[in-house]
Amino acid sequence: MMQRTEEMVREGLRIVREKAARAAAQSGRSLSEIRIMAVTKTVPAFLVNAAIADGICLLGENRAQELIEKYDDYQLSGVQIHFIGHLQTNKVKVIIDKVSCIESVDSFHLIDEIERQAKRIGRSMDVLLEVNISAQTSKTGFTSAEVQKAAEYVENCSHLHLKGLMCIPDQEESHAAFLRMRELFEKMKVVYPGMETLSMGMSGDYEDAICCGSTEIRIGSAIFGKREYGRLS
Repeated sequence: MMQRTEEMVREGLRIVREKAARAAAQSGRSLSEIRIMAVTKTVPAFLVNAAIADGICLLGENRAQELIEKYDDYQLSGVQIHFIGHLQTNKVKVIIDKVSCIESVDSFHLIDEIERQAKRIGRSMDVLLEVNISAQTSKTGFTSAEVQKAAEYVENCSHLHLKGLMCIPDQEESHAAFLRMRELFEKMKVVYPGMETLSMGMSGDYEDAICCGSTEIRIGSAIFGKREYGRLS
């Protein structure tokens, strides 16, 4: 596997921005309305810092332990970190002070624990509800029918702020899933006007996600190249 360099990261970002801007224009929006998240799973800190130096101000972390190991090596001035991976309740306490949003909120039990840990350290936490929009048995997340109840549950938590929805749809029907997510998002925004983020679209489908209404795309390999997920770099 070719060793990724800072220059390759900058070129990857240039291409992503170019394609994202084109997709945004096709949907009557501008690139400024789309947040580009750099997903850092297994990416060494020096490459993440290259992306930050090139203007990335939002990182997406999948693994609690990896975040802890790399956190002090990141150049985080003006940069937010969102947690986007499946989060076990016993890991909430180790990331609660390092992230500004947890996007992968997929159960009532997890909502309770995030509220408990946020209260413990005296801070508020932004959250997104993960929607299992394709009803995949292999994926976590609230069903479309459950998400309204989950939103009400979050709204009753004094240390949590509901900021939107996220999804990882079945690739074989991603376009239809993106459209369903936009419809669900728009419907819920009427009741929860504080919802501003529709997080959907990754390296293989972010252009379509933008055309379908995504406000935040989560990009890993298109910026950093293919990774070896079996080990940390």
